[in-house]
Amino acid sequence: MKTSEELKNVVKEKYTEIANQTKQENEESCCGVGGCSTVDYAVFAEDYSKLGGYNEDADLGLGCGIPTEFAQIKEGDTVLDLGSGAGNDCFVARELVGLSGKVIGVDMTDVMIEKARENAEKLNFNNVEFRKGDIENLPIGGNRIDVVISNCVLNLVPDKEKAFAETYRVLKPGGHFSVSDVVLKGDLPENLKNDAEMYAGCVSGAIQLDEYMNIIKETGFTEIATQKEKVVVLPQEILAKYLNEAEIAAYHSGNFGIYSVTVYGQKPSCDPGAGCC
Repeated sequence: MKTSEELKNVVKEKYTEIANQTKQENEESCCGVGGCSTVDYAVFAEDYSKLGGYNEDADLGLGCGIPTEFAQIKEGDTVLDLGSGAGNDCFVARELVGLSGKVIGVDMTDVMIEKARENAEKLNFNNVEFRKGDIENLPIGGNRIDVVISNCVLNLVPDKEKAFAETYRVLKPGGHFSVSDVVLKGDLPENLKNDAEMYAGCVSGAIQLDEYMNIIKETGFTEIATQKEKVVVLPQEILAKYLNEAEIAAYHSGNFGIYSVTVYGQKPSCDPGAGCC
């Protein structure tokens, strides 16, 4: 298995390629980028086109949910988007926070940051900003954010405990997150687990749903809930590339599954040990 830094480099390379393609190109290629080298991102993507604030140039079809639908964003909020890509979720969030609010997007890929900033400039948005940074070490001060959102990104982070700890740190007391992500139920076959290409495609980077929820709980979040869950159906050509006939049969029989979930968690209004309880 590759190291954390090697996996991050795989993700950077893949998402740099994706940033230089249109949404249509990402969806029409049989498996995303580079022929059949990784999973088809359209398998996960949701339709944003009817949402307020939607901007077609910012939509690369990379999400696995619509976290803003569940994030309870209010006018005047400061919202942070983890792995903001070309700005799709940020611009939808901006519609909800209004002129009195603020949206910050963080991404580790240079081309994505550049693309998002260009989109914001074209739209003349002065309350949306994009910062280059690592989700495991966010370029945000503590207790600054009302709502954290993320869309099919945390499964790409090698150290998920650190990612949720950083989310907790930057949230204001009483703030909350709503993130869409890819998780597993049952044991994923080894070929899928070990292929770095599939890691960038959001599959082998995913962990068991129970483990995912436990990380959130252990971080200190409360009011934890699954807001939406759906099965992700992988195309036959993906299955045939990575699985033998018996494993494909096990997949279709439901012995293991890949799911898109949207999960909510809240930072307590008073941090334990802060002297305010």
